[in-house]
Amino acid sequence: MDLVGLLKSQFLCHLVFCYVFIASGLIINTIQLFTLLLWPINKQLFRKINCRLSYCISSQLVMLLEWWSGTECTIFTDPRAYLKYGKENAIVVLNHKFEIDFLCGWSLSERFGLLGGSKVLAKKELAYVPIIGWMWYFTEMVFCSRKWEQDRKTVATSLQHLRDYPEKYFFLIHCEGTRFTEKKHEISMQVARTKGLPRLKHHLLPRTKGFAITVRSLRNVVSAVYDCTLNFRNNENPTLLGVLNGKKYHADLYVRRIPLEDIPEDDDKCSAWLHKLYQEKDAFQEEYYRTGTFPETPMVPPRRPWTLVNWLFWASLVLYPFFQFLVSMIRSGSSLTLASFILVFFVASVGVRWMIGVTEIDKGSAYGNSDSKQKLND
Repeated sequence: MDLVGLLKSQFLCHLVFCYVFIASGLIINTIQLFTLLLWPINKQLFRKINCRLSYCISSQLVMLLEWWSGTECTIFTDPRAYLKYGKENAIVVLNHKFEIDFLCGWSLSERFGLLGGSKVLAKKELAYVPIIGWMWYFTEMVFCSRKWEQDRKTVATSLQHLRDYPEKYFFLIHCEGTRFTEKKHEISMQVARTKGLPRLKHHLLPRTKGFAITVRSLRNVVSAVYDCTLNFRNNENPTLLGVLNGKKYHADLYVRRIPLEDIPEDDDKCSAWLHKLYQEKDAFQEEYYRTGTFPETPMVPPRRPWTLVNWLFWASLVLYPFFQFLVSMIRSGSSLTLASFILVFFVASVGVRWMIGVTEIDKGSAYGNSDSKQKLND
């Protein structure tokens, strides 16, 4: 391991990143709270401000991926469609198999200049998570309980609010509803056999109702669906811990632009369309495993410097007073002070590990592990 690689793997570096993220995130969340005063006066100004505040948080994680670990993403797509990316609202359908697939989705949004305003259909529990969850609340993210009778109205209402959103955005949906594991795949394929649906080798069955209501609610606002199939070279299984350790990965992303008018409006036909889409995604994934590449023209969108500039700004803002406090504490020589510092260091270490653990596949959601009878009613 070279000197730079050794430095990146040091836990003290990880603590610095964690401290900057938490301290700046809480500051930004507090500012977002005060922006609520703008909502009854000028809703669109409130939204524009919160898009930029949201960028200050989410771009820190993208900075880790693009600048710290140096991970690259090659997009395989039609050059004619590529010219439209970043210039229109789009629904992004991304497979959900890797611990950092959400981060690759954010990186895609960032490279086309849409990270601040981009949305995701997320489970409602995330709305209560400090920093990211609170940030999502202020940017009008769409939350669901994964219980259709409850979600039918709440999700549709949230999506209707996005029809007059002033910023361009990608709306990310993991239609499988949960991250791929072998156990969940086995259960999903049992349901496929029961329903007479074709077997998928690399995906779970898509959950069609959330997709259908998204398409229906955002029609004439969103121009297209971007069907995205993600994989990593050399059969790598990237992790957030690997990114934090500075490990470089290379993602390959196959993107198909499908005009929204090509997607049926009827719910049953839309459901059949989505199942067919996932059969095609499965075939693309199988071809990738066989050949190591996707169809279409490979392109690498340039990374923008703003994620790095943003992180350096917040690091200089929150680290200077912290180091001042740390030096004065050490100079005091007090045993109680030093013991307090060790305790804070330990708590911070646990906090870093917890934040990383949230993304780990083996600690992911149990959604999808329920018995087949419950799934048949989805």
